[in-house]
Amino acid sequence: MTTIATAQKTFISEDFLLRSETARVLYHDYAKKMPIIDYHCHLPPDQIAADRQFDNLTQIWLYGDHYKWRAMRANGINERYCTGDASDWEKFEQWGATVPYTMRNPLYHWTHLELLRYFDVDILLNKDTAREIYEECSAKLKQPDFSVKSLLNKMNVKVICTTDDPIDALDYHKMIEESGFNIKVLPTFRPDKAMLLIDTPEDFNAYLEKLAASAGKSSISDYNELLAALQNRHDFFAAMGGRLSDHGLEHIYANFDEEAAKNAFHLTRSGQIASEADRTAFKSMLLFDLAKMDHAKSWTQQFHLGALRNNNARMLRELGPDTGWDSIGDYSQAQALSKFLNKLDSTNQLAKTILYNLNPSDNEALATMTGNYNDGTVAGKMQFGSGWWFLDQKDGMERQMNALSNMGLLSRFVGMLTDSRSFLSYPRHEYFRRILCNLIGNDVDNGELPNDIPWLGKMVQDISYHNASRYFKF
Repeated sequence: MTTIATAQKTFISEDFLLRSETARVLYHDYAKKMPIIDYHCHLPPDQIAADRQFDNLTQIWLYGDHYKWRAMRANGINERYCTGDASDWEKFEQWGATVPYTMRNPLYHWTHLELLRYFDVDILLNKDTAREIYEECSAKLKQPDFSVKSLLNKMNVKVICTTDDPIDALDYHKMIEESGFNIKVLPTFRPDKAMLLIDTPEDFNAYLEKLAASAGKSSISDYNELLAALQNRHDFFAAMGGRLSDHGLEHIYANFDEEAAKNAFHLTRSGQIASEADRTAFKSMLLFDLAKMDHAKSWTQQFHLGALRNNNARMLRELGPDTGWDSIGDYSQAQALSKFLNKLDSTNQLAKTILYNLNPSDNEALATMTGNYNDGTVAGKMQFGSGWWFLDQKDGMERQMNALSNMGLLSRFVGMLTDSRSFLSYPRHEYFRRILCNLIGNDVDNGELPNDIPWLGKMVQDISYHNASRYFKF
C-alpha cells in the first residue's frame, strides 16, 4: 500500500501556474503577501463565534460542498457517500478515490492546494493515500491551532462578509465582535425571499410573519409596511457593520408598474396567486426600492445573475436546495439590467454595484454595461465581478479578466472572493492571484506591456487587496 512517505509528491511547486519570470516576480514579491478581504461568502457565523474545532477532515471539507458531491456523482459514487448516512471515513474514502478522476477540473487544483496550505500534506490524494491523509489531517484538526479562527488567521484574512437573511438576529456576529476577534466578520443583506417568494403564497406569507416579528411589527398588511419592515432590518444590518447587499437572481426584473406590484402583494397576502406580469412588477419595484436603500447608506449592491437552480425535482424533494443540482442558465440579461440601472441613475440613486454572471457568454455584455454608469464619484464604481460559481476556475477567471481588460479597467478591479461555505477555501485567493500574475507576465513577455515591475506590482497588489479595501471602506 502507498504510504505518505512513499506517495508521489504533488505538482504544487512554488511557481505553480507562473510560466514566466515576470509572473514569478509579480506573485512572489507583490501579490503573495497581501491580506485577504473576502467580501462575499457563505461561511456560517455560528461556527466562527464558537471557534469550532472539527472532528475530522470530512466534516470540514465535504459537508455541504456540492462541488465535490457533483464530482462524486459523476464518478458513479452512490448518494449515500455524498449526503447520505455513510460514516465520515467512508465518505472521505470515496472522495479520495474520485480525486484522480477530477484532473482538469478545478477541484483537482483546489484539493491539493488546500491539503498543502492548511496541513502541509504534499502528496497526491487517491484511493491508496486517502486513509493516511484522512488520519493525519483529522489529527491536526483536533489541535488548538486548527480551530476555525486559527485557520482564518493562517490565511491572513482581514474581513469576512457573510450572507444573511433580513430576519437574522445577527447574534453570532455580535458574539464575534464582542469576543475581540481580530478579523472583521460583517453581515451582508440578502433579501431575496421577500421578493422571490411572491410566486408561492404560502411561503411568502409565512416569511412575512417572520419578517414582521424581526422588525418588531405586529403584521405586514400592505406594500409600504413591507418596505418599512425591510428598512428596519436594513438599518439594523448597517448598525452591525453591514456594508453590502446581495441578490441571487435568474435575471434583473424591470417592470416598474407600481399598481400591479401592489395588486400582486394584496392577492398573495390573501392566499391567491397573482398573474406573472403582476408578480414581475412586484419583484421589480421591491428590487428598485431596496437599491435606493443601499444608495442612501453608501452601500455596495451585488447582483449574481444567471443560475438555473434546482433542475432535479426529485433530488430537490429529497435533499432540498444547494445540494448540487444547479447549472448555468441562458437568460437574456442586458436589456432589463440597463433599464433597472438607468432608472436608479436617472435620479442619482445608483449605489456602487458589482455584477456577476454565471453564463460566460454574458462576459462582454456585463463588462460593457458597467461602463455605462460610472460617474466619477469613485474609481471603479461599477464593477464586473470575478468569475462566479462554475466560472471560478482558471479559464473562467482568465476570460472574465480579459473581458474586463478589453472593455474597462482591470487595474480598478476589486478582485477575488471565495463564495464558499468551507473554511478551507481561502487558497482560491492564491489561485486567483497566480492566474492574475501569469496573465500580466505573459503580456510583458510578449511585448504587449512595459516591463515596469514597480507599477505592475502595485497593480496586482491593488487588485489583490487595496482596491477592495478602498471600495468597501471597511
